[in-house]
Amino acid sequence: MTSKPNAGYQVTDRNLALELVRVTEAAAMAASHWTGRGRKNEADGAAVEAMRQAFDTVAIDGTVVIGEGEMDEAPMLFIGEKVGAGGPAMDIAVDPLEGTNLCAKNMPNALTVVALAEAGNFLHAPDIYMEKIVVGPDLPAGVVDLDAAIGINLRELARAKRKDISELTLCALERERHEELIAKTREAGARVMLLSDGDVAAAIAACLPDSRVDIYAGSGGAPEGVLAAAAVRCVHGQMQGRLLFENDEQIRRAREMDPGQDPSRKLGLYDMARGDVLFSATGVTSGPLLRGIRRDGKRAVSHSIVMRSKSGTIRFVEGHHDFTTKTWSAN
Repeated sequence: MTSKPNAGYQVTDRNLALELVRVTEAAAMAASHWTGRGRKNEADGAAVEAMRQAFDTVAIDGTVVIGEGEMDEAPMLFIGEKVGAGGPAMDIAVDPLEGTNLCAKNMPNALTVVALAEAGNFLHAPDIYMEKIVVGPDLPAGVVDLDAAIGINLRELARAKRKDISELTLCALERERHEELIAKTREAGARVMLLSDGDVAAAIAACLPDSRVDIYAGSGGAPEGVLAAAAVRCVHGQMQGRLLFENDEQIRRAREMDPGQDPSRKLGLYDMARGDVLFSATGVTSGPLLRGIRRDGKRAVSHSIVMRSKSGTIRFVEGHHDFTTKTWSAN
C-alpha cells in the first residue's frame, strides 16, 4: 500500500531530485580521479567523503538506511547516520561507488547511486546476498516469478513481449553461483549478457527499452537490491527478491532491522521501496546506461540519470563543472 506523502515532501520533491543529482555528481567527480589507477579503496573513500559533504546542503532530515555498513564498520554514510541540512524526514539509500573494481580498472559501468524516500519506506537490509529478478514496464503483473524455473519465466516473458525466446537477453553477474542459471537460460534458447560487477545498472537496463536487456536475474548484494528496487519503482518495472542467509547471525540481524516480518519471505517491489521514491545515478566510467566523467584540466563533464516514481519521468542530465569552484572535486 502506497504511503501518503507529507506536505513538505510534495512541495519540495522536484527540487530534491536535482539536489540528488548534485550529490551523485560530487561522488562521481571525486572517484574519477582514481579511475584506472588500480586503487579501489582510495576511489571508494573519495566518493564516500564527497557524497557525505554534498548531503550537508540538501534540505532534508535524512537517515541512512542503506549505506557503507554498520556504525563501527564505516567512518561515514554508515547505517543510522543523520545527514542533510534539515527538512522532511527521509530514508536514504546510497552506494557512493558501485563497481569499485570497475573504477580501479577503468572498466564500464562504475556508478555513484542515491535513492530517497519518506522515512520508513525502504527495506532495512543487512549487507548480505539477495536473490533478484527484474523485468521492465508495460508487462502483465506477475509475468515472471522468483520461484519459477528460469525456462518458465523466459517462456512467459517471450509470450508477453510477443517475441521468440531466442530474441530475449538475460543479464546476470558473472559468478560461479550463476552457472546453472546461465546454462538453463541458454538451454531455453535465450541469450546471456554477463557483467563482472554492477547489478544496480543491470537492473535498470532491464527496464529501459534501448538497453537490449529483457530480464535481470541472479543474486547480488541486498543493499544494491534496495537501490535497484527504488530505480525499478521509478520506471514502473517489476522486481522480486529474497534475502539469502549464510548463518543464524545474519537472520538475527535481518529480524532486528525489519521487526515482525519473516526474513526469508519473497519480497515484492513495494516491500523494498514504498511510497514516493527519487533515484539518481552518475557515471564514473562509461557504460550502456551512462557516460563516465570526462576530465580536462580544471573542468569536467558528468552524465547522470534522475527519476521520480510519482511521475515516472526519466531525465538524463549533462553537467559541466569547474573544479576551481568545487572544492570537493578538486583532487
